[in-house]
Amino acid sequence: MTKIGLISLGCAKNLVDSEIMLGVLRKAAYEIVDDAGTADVLIINTCSFINDAKRESIEAIQEAAALRKEAGFRQKLIVAGCLSQRYSSKLPGLMPEVDAFIGLDQVADVVRIVEEVLGRDRAANEAPESFVSARSAYIPDYDTPHLRLTPKHSAFVKIAEGCNHFCSFCVIPRIRGRHRSRTLDSIVREVRDLVAGGCREINLVSQDSTFYGMDMWEGERPGPRSKVDSSRGESLSTLLRALNAIEGDFWIRVLYTHPAHWSEELMDAFAQCDKVVKYVDVPLQHISDNMLGLMRRETDSAHIRALVTRLRERIPGLAIRSTFIVGFPGETQADFDELMGFIAEAGFERGGVFEYSREEDTRAYDLPGRVHPSTRRKRRNLSTEQLFNTAGQRGESLVGRTLRVLVEAPGVARTAWDAPDVDGYVEVPDDLPVGDFAVVLI
Repeated sequence: MTKIGLISLGCAKNLVDSEIMLGVLRKAAYEIVDDAGTADVLIINTCSFINDAKRESIEAIQEAAALRKEAGFRQKLIVAGCLSQRYSSKLPGLMPEVDAFIGLDQVADVVRIVEEVLGRDRAANEAPESFVSARSAYIPDYDTPHLRLTPKHSAFVKIAEGCNHFCSFCVIPRIRGRHRSRTLDSIVREVRDLVAGGCREINLVSQDSTFYGMDMWEGERPGPRSKVDSSRGESLSTLLRALNAIEGDFWIRVLYTHPAHWSEELMDAFAQCDKVVKYVDVPLQHISDNMLGLMRRETDSAHIRALVTRLRERIPGLAIRSTFIVGFPGETQADFDELMGFIAEAGFERGGVFEYSREEDTRAYDLPGRVHPSTRRKRRNLSTEQLFNTAGQRGESLVGRTLRVLVEAPGVARTAWDAPDVDGYVEVPDDLPVGDFAVVLI
């Protein structure tokens, strides 16, 4: 039996693509192996969102090729994901050590591509084959095979693909295409099966979860500033209420919301649906109007400040996670000082800070006023420290309270305020069953 190995890099959305590739390969009777060195075919699912991600992807490819050469093993190497999609015309000439490149639309067609790669031997001077389509349009369905790479008790469910926002620092719309939602029925059927199989945490992911359903409104093609109104069709609020009605004991977590599309209706759904955790992940990127304009964020400072206030007023017990970019071209000390003050004032329970990454094919690439790398690092350290201090104060306020947690591993659990991989943990007794909920005293 032909053995397949896979290395998955990048975000949770990329992880879902990896699960699909492994699912369709397993269904076709390929053996999936954990040890990449023993695989007949190794697939590396790459990320290229920012420079650090590209560097990690390239290093993983080079390392796999070097190990194959050192072992004298005729392993086939396939590179998938965002790096392949973004640089589809360049990579075959730059990476002759790779046997084939596949893009985002080929994840469900990976069996055919693996068979083609296994069925031919390339000449020494022959370029790798590229199967990457020009424009990404694929979206999975409820019956798309998956081989879950997360623990049995937690899963990522992709509710949409692509993005209609064109932030000046971001290449995602160029890589993953326009926003396209799955149908509500498709998502409900997938989640119902997961819960029936023992899953206790459903993490809904897309590039812009708050835009869910709006692209399917009849006779309309909503733009990025369109207002959510479920009376015109499916929306994130109608999806949450449908998922909340599924029988079973489980959490629903929404990741990656955009501040432009939050509505009173959506806030009500968060507040009223008992299975939806009171955790809002809303990347704000900055608070200075100067920066928000240069970033093309479609929201201004007043909107963001009012949104944070309304979220806390309308959703009791809420934790807000946000991310910010510092060192963006044109960021002045006054802009950064305003951000520092806002972070302290808003009291985010969770958060992170990125240094600006200059990416080709973005509007920000040639912006004047680049910030010196040492200044970027300093600002990242200072703002991260501010976020950590705030989160620490929030954590101390929980001492003495009894909380429900999801046991992640022996001795380790997560609260409703802690998303997998990016947030914190709670130390619990080692004998609590993994994958179950427990009530603990902090």
